[in-house]
Amino acid sequence: MAAAKKAVLGPLVGAVDQGTSSTRFLVFNSKTAELLSHHQVEIKQEFPKEGWVEQDPKEILQSVYECIEKTCEKLGQLNIDISNIKAIGVSNQRETTVVWDKLTGEPLYNAVVWLDLRTQSTVETLSKRIPGNNNFVKSKTGLPLSTYFSAVKLRWLLDNVRKVQKAVEEERALFGTIDSWLIWSLTGGINGGVHCTDVTNASRTMLFNIHSLEWDKELCEFFGVPMEILPNVRSSSEIYGLMKAGALEGVPISGCLGDQSAALVGQMCFQDGQAKNTYGTGCFLLCNTGHKCVFSEHGLLTTVAYKLGRDKPVYYALEGSVAIAGAVIRWLRDNLGIIKTSEEIEKLAKEAGTSYGCYFVPAFSGLYAPYWEPSARGIICGLTQFTNKCHIAFAALEAVCFQTREILDAMNRDCGIPLRHLQVDGGMTNNKILMQLQADILYIPVVKPSMPETTALGAAMAAGAAEGVGVWSLDPEDMSAVTMERFEPQINAEESEIRYSTWKKAVMKSMGWVTTQSPESGDPSIFCSLPLGFFIVSSMVMLIGARYISGIP
Repeated sequence: MAAAKKAVLGPLVGAVDQGTSSTRFLVFNSKTAELLSHHQVEIKQEFPKEGWVEQDPKEILQSVYECIEKTCEKLGQLNIDISNIKAIGVSNQRETTVVWDKLTGEPLYNAVVWLDLRTQSTVETLSKRIPGNNNFVKSKTGLPLSTYFSAVKLRWLLDNVRKVQKAVEEERALFGTIDSWLIWSLTGGINGGVHCTDVTNASRTMLFNIHSLEWDKELCEFFGVPMEILPNVRSSSEIYGLMKAGALEGVPISGCLGDQSAALVGQMCFQDGQAKNTYGTGCFLLCNTGHKCVFSEHGLLTTVAYKLGRDKPVYYALEGSVAIAGAVIRWLRDNLGIIKTSEEIEKLAKEAGTSYGCYFVPAFSGLYAPYWEPSARGIICGLTQFTNKCHIAFAALEAVCFQTREILDAMNRDCGIPLRHLQVDGGMTNNKILMQLQADILYIPVVKPSMPETTALGAAMAAGAAEGVGVWSLDPEDMSAVTMERFEPQINAEESEIRYSTWKKAVMKSMGWVTTQSPESGDPSIFCSLPLGFFIVSSMVMLIGARYISGIP
């Protein structure tokens, strides 16, 4: 019996999935892609100033160790031998920027998160230096100049943090996105840790030439970044180094993909034209464009999709990025307190069944694709005395769906061939009301795999398929069939279009709220940078006041 059980399991592969909201470690059977066990730890986000978003790199690293240890304990309780884990893949929140001291292993500042807006004035200063007829930044990187990407965050650290400046001067500083920080730390840190990244993460820094697949000297000079602090760029599937501590000491780390690329691999979108949408802290629609870089005319990014081996070809993708998706649910929980757990949102939305004309544009970090409008801020509009927390909850879910519709429309215009269905994944896809709303608003079927952990699965696939590991076949014939849940549109096309056009009107009203002039200077735009909660409370106070004045009890 025991021998049969062991034979069924076969080699296992682990995956670190380090996201903006949480860290997880998951273990898969490499022959069946079955998820055997996992553990998750929520990560704190710090907001030291309006528009600033930071995380503690040491807390992130500790959460990875904790998740690995706890998952290994759970496997032990299932009588699964952890020595069967043959490789580990890493998937991570992209763009988030860390600088640390290679001699002490200590971070020199908190991680500056991808959502962070502090660099808007830096972006505006730099944009003036790009010739109008030669946007070399976009042509080399596929990215617009934005607060979103790592180069401007790194520039801010170099300009404003003395510890970083001193470490660079003394050649002690290392830069990396979260994958680099984790791989360096897990493979030994100050004792021979491997300082590397993969092509997908490098392509989100704005320092990487996506055509030559190298750090670009002209870009580094433009952003004033010393090239010696950058990690070595590797493929997404090769052995980078071995785990140097913990229950899995000696296991190779052999897969590395930015989270959205990992989800593309996990959804098995290996063909030109295949696309997926991931619902996490943000929302990210990626379409595989094969070996060619396709440049968008409708506000999408061109990015590296994956390179699954040192000698394997690179694949590219078009990407539509939405800053706030799951983050709006966390905001309703942590800032407004209208729900105690993220799962409660579905119950509230179900109770309402409609937003009752209420529209929510969660532009907490400006608007990403397809607008790239940093001056936008969150608004809730269409409020009446009838509006309650259930309607706001419903409007929050609709907002995620409307934002997806906007980037899907842009994708269809760029590709010329409309998607006939949308493959989805990510934590929010467990919300059936959200999935049905998405089908209604897109007016195409939404298809969800029964195992939604495709980001971690993609990292595991890359790790297991690496040369020298070879326990996971990426041959389509060897792939396990995946069972899918399908959501069909249930409203008529006319109603879908009316709701969408009203949403677009709300989006227009969210723009132009802030200027980059500092609030400390006495600029009246300080009012415009007040948090969204201020406007909701103000609206409610005005409503109550109006009722009082008009004699309504």
